[in-house]
This record gives sequence, C-alpha cells and structure tokens, in this order.
Amino acid sequence: MAKPKDKDRLQKTVSISNRRASYEYQFLEKYTAGIMLRGTEIKSIREGNVNLTDGYCTFHGNELFLHQVTISKYTEGTHYNHEPTRDRKLLLNKRELKQLRDKMQEQGVTLIPTRLFISDRGFAKVDIALAKGKKLYDKREDIKERDIKREMARERY
Repeated sequence: MAKPKDKDRLQKTVSISNRRASYEYQFLEKYTAGIMLRGTEIKSIREGNVNLTDGYCTFHGNELFLHQVTISKYTEGTHYNHEPTRDRKLLLNKRELKQLRDKMQEQGVTLIPTRLFISDRGFAKVDIALAKGKKLYDKREDIKERDIKREMARERY
C-alpha cells in the first residue's frame, strides 16, 4: 500500500478571520486576492500567527497594498526572518483594481481584510471587503438581532 504524500498529511486548513470588522463595518462588496509573501511569512501563516484586526488596504500608484496586518516572526527562522508589520502587495486583476479604485473615491468607503486563508493549491489568499463604517444605532440593531436569535435557539432545546 502506498504511503500518503507528506504534503497531504501535513497540510491543515488555516482560516483566520477578522470578527471585529463585521461589527464595525457594513460590507458592500467582497474580493479574494493573493498576497506577495516571503518564505518565513507563509510558514508563520500556516502556524496561524496572524492578526488582521487593525488591517486596511490602500493604493500606491496602480498597486494595492495591505497595511498593519501582523504576521508574527517564524519561530524557527534565522536572521533572514521577516518584519512582522511590513506592507504586503495584494494580487488582483487589472479590471478588479480599476473597479476598486473607482469605488474608493466615494466618501466614507474603505478596504479592509476580512479573512486570510490557505487555498487548495497551498497559496495564501485574503478576502478583502469594500466597507462603510457603521453608526452606533446600526451596531445596536445588530446586537439586538443576535440576542433574539440566541434566545430562539435556546427555546428550541
């Protein structure tokens, strides 16, 4: 009987989400983008050492960059280890970049990372959302809806 490949056996699913983003922002559109990473960064992501809470995206020229996302240093890394909060380039089609640039011109709209995951092919991907900040009363409505759903679920059991 053939042994399973090491890649299949070692690969686990990594899905790091920004739960705070759905509370603070209303999502208008979602996109999935690739990220340009260094060797120790992808190893650290596979360990799950990522913090997306303060992250945001901006344009520099015609390129989209991810800022303030912390990927912790790889524990087994040497002096070639990466800087934890460096800016990382996002990979999207030209058409998608143009759409995002046009929509970013609106007042009060921003791009935030919502989820970072490893694709089936082993590449790191990030879901970014075009988002608009919520007002205080919107947050209260969300809390109220969540409490109602919780109470209904308790009554069923």
